[in-house]
Amino acid sequence: MRAQAVVFNQPRDLSLQSLELPELQAGQLEIAVDFSGISTGTERMLWDGSMPAFPGMGYPLVPGYETVGRVVRGAPGAALREGQTVFVPGANCFSGVRSLFGGAASRLVVTEQKVLAVSEKLGPRAVLLALAATAYHAVSGGGQQEPHPPPELIIGHGVMGRLLARLTVAAGFAPPTVWETQAERALGAEGYPVIRPQDDPRKDYRAIYDVSGDASLLDQLIQRLCPGGEVVLAGFYRQSLQFAYAPAFMREARIRVAAEWKRPDLLAVNQLVDDGRLSLDGLVTHVQPSHLATAAYETAFGDVSCLKMILDWSASA
Repeated sequence: MRAQAVVFNQPRDLSLQSLELPELQAGQLEIAVDFSGISTGTERMLWDGSMPAFPGMGYPLVPGYETVGRVVRGAPGAALREGQTVFVPGANCFSGVRSLFGGAASRLVVTEQKVLAVSEKLGPRAVLLALAATAYHAVSGGGQQEPHPPPELIIGHGVMGRLLARLTVAAGFAPPTVWETQAERALGAEGYPVIRPQDDPRKDYRAIYDVSGDASLLDQLIQRLCPGGEVVLAGFYRQSLQFAYAPAFMREARIRVAAEWKRPDLLAVNQLVDDGRLSLDGLVTHVQPSHLATAAYETAFGDVSCLKMILDWSASA
């Protein structure tokens, strides 16, 4: 049994390859992939070679942790039925390549506990559950601690920023302000203002959430805090982060790092979507068939109008 998979042979060198899949073991499922998303954060850094040292890093590798597909078959005792639509946050089922994160392929073999049953009606939008869970985790702490203060200011109006803003509004908090420097990306807000940094006079934010991944902004953000305020680093950063001590000292600023989502975050956002409290509409802007993967990655990383690029595997699954 084989699968077509996206392989980063080395930075900026992508190919589609036929890779061998293992036989099903106890507790595993075979998934026919319909769609996989291209991440413009971590996956961009894997693509261009700027990814910091990370467990499992190395080339060749199969990327992808935003995958949705259908159960083809399960090992004896599997609870999920054949044909069930599931979200798959990556896989590690291919030999001879690194699986970081292993979900960009036409078929996958994964443990049943790793996947999440989702509504078939979501279609390609289901790939956004990973980013929604990441945004949720930045505030919730993954259910392992008390929830953190919600954002009053969000930096960046990409998919992550939009989801974080939508989640804040859905939770009944005051609509956050969102900073965006690119006019095209400032469009599409739902119930919250999007402005340019230079048009924002406030310098008393209690909680600023940066989802831009821009390491150069930290000093500027600290100067926008009220005393005792917090900057949350919810992006992924190429460079080392540093900041001027005096402004942070004067404000007794706090800096918190939000890590990747946990299972409770994924369950929570899936419930919010099912209940209609969180919309995933308007975030998937581009869809390409999987055989055009090279062009899809170039568009995802180079076209400012592309919020989320989806690879469509349905013809090859």
